[in-house]
Parts: sequence; C-alpha cells; structure tokens
Amino acid sequence: MQTNGAEDGQEELEQEQELELELGCLAGAQNGEAGSSAVVAHANGLVSGTNGAGAAGNSDSESNGVSAAPSAALGPSGKPKRRFSQSDEDLIRLIGQHLHGLGLNQTVDLLMQESGCRLEHSAATKFRNHVMEGEWDKAESDLNELKALMHSPSAIVVSQNCIAEGCAKHLHSPSLCCSVQQRMKFLLLQQKYLEYLEDGKVLEALQVLRGELTPLKYNTDRIHVLSGYLMCSHAEDLRAKAEWEGKGAVSRCRLLDKLQTYLPPSVMLPPRRLQTLLRQAVELQRDRCLYHNTALDGNLDSVSLLIDHVCSRKHFPCTTQQVLTEHCNEVWFCRFSNDGTKLATGSKDATVIIWQVDPDTHQLRVLRTLEGHAYGVSYLAWSPDDTYLVACGPDDCSELWVWNVQTGVLRTKMSQSHEDSLTSVAWNPDGRRFVTGGQRGQFYQCDLDGNLLDSWEGVRVQCLWCLNDGRTVLASDTHQRIRGYNFEDLTDRNIVQEDHPIMSFTVSKNGRLALLNVATQGVHLWDLQDRALVRKYQGVTQGFYTIHSCFGGLNEDFIASGSEDHKVYIWHKRSELPIAELSGHTRTVNCVSWNPVYPGFMASASDDGTVRIWGPSQDPQDCDELNGK
Repeated sequence: MQTNGAEDGQEELEQEQELELELGCLAGAQNGEAGSSAVVAHANGLVSGTNGAGAAGNSDSESNGVSAAPSAALGPSGKPKRRFSQSDEDLIRLIGQHLHGLGLNQTVDLLMQESGCRLEHSAATKFRNHVMEGEWDKAESDLNELKALMHSPSAIVVSQNCIAEGCAKHLHSPSLCCSVQQRMKFLLLQQKYLEYLEDGKVLEALQVLRGELTPLKYNTDRIHVLSGYLMCSHAEDLRAKAEWEGKGAVSRCRLLDKLQTYLPPSVMLPPRRLQTLLRQAVELQRDRCLYHNTALDGNLDSVSLLIDHVCSRKHFPCTTQQVLTEHCNEVWFCRFSNDGTKLATGSKDATVIIWQVDPDTHQLRVLRTLEGHAYGVSYLAWSPDDTYLVACGPDDCSELWVWNVQTGVLRTKMSQSHEDSLTSVAWNPDGRRFVTGGQRGQFYQCDLDGNLLDSWEGVRVQCLWCLNDGRTVLASDTHQRIRGYNFEDLTDRNIVQEDHPIMSFTVSKNGRLALLNVATQGVHLWDLQDRALVRKYQGVTQGFYTIHSCFGGLNEDFIASGSEDHKVYIWHKRSELPIAELSGHTRTVNCVSWNPVYPGFMASASDDGTVRIWGPSQDPQDCDELNGK
C-alpha cells in the first residue's frame, strides 16, 4: 500500500504531465525530459517518438514497427509496465489510427505513451509527412530506409498488387523489395509529374518524365499515357483526362493509400483499417441473417456496432395482405412487371388480368382485363420495357397473343400451324424479338408482329429463357435437360442434365444461377457457368404438375415456390431448409412471383381461383421473431 506522500507525488506528477502534453502539442516541443516519462510529440498526428517509459535517451526503436515496452520499463506510477499480446498491440494501434483520423491527436499521444506501443514506424511517419507536403525528393530518399524494413522476413507482407502481378512466389527474395520500391517510386514520380503539369511547369514535368520515370523501365504503357498529358491546354483538361483530383491533400491521400498497400502493416497501417474490419463484420452478419431483405448500406453510421445484426421475421413477406378473387377459375400463372408497378395473372377462365400496384400501400386494383384466350392462359412474359405482354396457353393451344399493356390492344395473334403447341415464351433482351415453343417439337424466333425469323426443328420445349448476351436461348426439353441454343450460328450445347423431368425453370438476373422445378424431386439450384448442381431445397411437394418458382428479395437472396400441398415455401438461397411456409391457399399453388422493386412484396396463384399478395406483418404478433420466440 502506498503512503499518502507517494499518492500526493503521483497526483502532482500527473498534473505536470497534462501541462507538458498541452505545451508539447501546441509548440511541437518535447518537454519534461527530466521527469520520469517523456511526452511523445506527434508528426501529423502520428506518434513517432519514444515509448515514453524511461528517462530521456531511453527510447527504443524496433525494426518491426511496433515498439513494445521493455520488461524493466516503468509506468507513470513507478510500477513495471504491462506487456501486451500481439493482438492487443494491434488493437491499440487500430484504435490510435481511428482516433487520429478523428483529430484526437492528444488522446493518441497519451494512448501510445501509456501503452508503450508505436502507431507506425518513424520512417513511415517521415515518409507520410513528406508525401503530404509534396517534398518528393525527401519522399524518394525515405524509400531507401523503408526498403531496409521490407527486407526483414518478419516484416514482409505481400500486397494485393504484388499478388495480382504474380510476385507472391518471390516472397523472401531481395528482388521483391527492389520491385516494390520501383513501383512505389513510380507512383511518387507520377504524382510529382502531374503536379508540375498542373502548375504550368512543363519543362520540369518533362525532366521528370525523361530523366526519372523513363529510366525506371517500369510500366512503359503508362509512361506513354503520361506523355500525352503534355498536350493538355489547361488544368481542368489535365484532371479530366488523367482522372485525377489535382494537386492537394485529396490526391496525395489517395497516393498514400496506394503506397501503403506495398508496405508491411507493422511499418504503416493500411488506411482506415478499423473501419474496414468493422464494415466486414457487419456485412458478414448481414450475409448470415436468414431474413435480411433490406438495402445494404456501406456506411457504418446506418447500423449499431453495439449489438449483432438480427432481422425480424415480421418484416418478411409472410402475411397475406390481399386476396384477389376476380378470376372465376384456376389461376395458372402470375408475374410482376419489370418495374414492379403491375401484376399480370393468367387463368383457366380464358382471361388475363392486369393489376396496378399502389406504390405506397402496395394494394392492387384491376387495371384492365384481356379476354379471348379460348384455351386458358398458362404462361405470361413481359417485354423488357413492360410495353408488351405475351400470353401462352396449355399443351393443346397452337396460338399466342401479344398485347399492348398500355392500351389493352392486341398487337398480334400468332399461329404457325394448328398442330403446334406454343406453351412457353421468352423475350430477347433487345425487346424486338421473342422465342416460343412447345412439346410437339416447335421452337420459333419471331418479331413483334409474329413473323417467323428462325426455327429449330425437333426440339420439344417445356420452358424457355433468353440470356442477357442476346444470343443464347435456354430450353428445357423432354430429355430431362436444359440446352443452350444460338440462333445466330445454329449451335447448341448441353448445360444441365437431370434424372427426372424439368417441369419449369427460371434464371437469376445475372444469368449465373438457374432454379428448376423437377418432377417428384422438388426445387433444384444449378450453377449455369460451372454446370453444377448447387443445392436441393426441401419441403415442397412437387409431382407432375407444372409449378413455377422464382428468385426474389433484395439481391435475389431468396427462393420461393408453390407446392401441391397448398403452401408457398420460401428458402434463403444458402439454406436447404425453408425459412417460411405460408398457408392460406386451399389447392395447389401453381406460381409465385416476387416483386423486383419492392423486396417485401410477393404474389402467389392457385387452383383455388385466387391470387394472394404477401407482405410484412402489420401486427408484431403475427409472425415470430427470428429466434423462434
């Protein structure tokens, strides 16, 4: 136990330290050298001095860039300083970097002094200051000192830039350090050259280009581009062509960010490292959240760092918000328009109903009814701009209808032969063509007026999809496969092979994934690029009825499908087990469509003659929380 005299002495010492710190930060001087702990002055807010633990001249300088207090060092209270683990030292440095970014430089000084750590190596501090002040000759000289640090095997960290250029195999080679130094010098000289040009110092810029950049013999293509900037007539033209912010703190900070990627973190921390780690943690929690269905905001201010990210199921489309009963027979198909403002439903009652979506309440009302489909409507496809809607019938229907949705006028009624079966259709991304076909061997490409442009003989089509490249058409056929057809060069290739009939399929917006409803098997997810089965989703009842599933939600992270057990099933794309089973229909649910604009909004069509609109719960008690309570 300390005596009162010792306590008084300690209190006086702490007061003296506070005074010395204020003077040191304002005047840049290191006061209190005769005291028991030196005040560490910062350069540009970064600690670059001693560990502040011993008498003057007792500072240590370790080449790994992290200065830990020696075992015999004493703290302000006269007790031995605590030694920190590597992770603790890293965390202290990260906190210090963040505080420095907030301008709390005195706090950073105290943190580094008390912990005995160093925010960055003194050579890195000098280098940073010289870059920010535009002292390019001094910055180049600093590279030699930094090169010695990079030669240390314990300090080397290969940057992403080096890995991308295939340098990782030379990790401990001295040539790597030379190469890294060469890249860093190139970036410095490039900034120097551009600043000379902006200042109108063309001769000086030319000297840098010819006498300093070119002799490096590095990235000659870039040097040719830089030489072209000599022809810029004014500074604005230079900044625009070089895509450069101009001389000043902004461009120099960007330069430092690039330079730091070549330096070991023990020497100089990567920029805004703590924010990067926190952002990654938040994104990981969102990715693991089964019910996350809202826009991802990269700004940390939009979330709380004090609690884990958890979305409630009550914000998920698990509640019936509206039941549409205008059809008078089985409803076979439903699909939202690409802009999310309309819903089209097709029924056995020979009608198509276009519904208008209220953007505020998400309530639907009848916009118009399209009649005359004698065999009923089993499939619908919106044109890319939502101007037209193509309607197809069941297996014994040889016709399809192209409707102008805005006017309700039938543009064309197409039929090539009474023996045809046109049961599926898909629009080309250009919006001027579509493909159609059926199980009797018809496979056509047509224009908006129904004129036949191309045909493919002998393909018994079950379902169709046009990829974004505008050339490839995917078609599932009676051989339990999906093949890709190119109408331009008349080539085809096998992409997916199942062991059971593919009743329907849909493709993600990016064209990478396909969602299949497979007879007696359920819903399967395929990677079209790798041609591999990714996942089989459980729960749904799928026989030999045609059921249409869909991708949905924000970023298409979810999958929904109807089922012969009268339910709608929803899965997260990564999970085979359903995260929601929606009840309400009384017969088979034939089709599900997720609104592409309002991610919390979904429609389902059923043989019970109704269309149900699903949305978030209006009552917190309607749905359980994510944890099941």
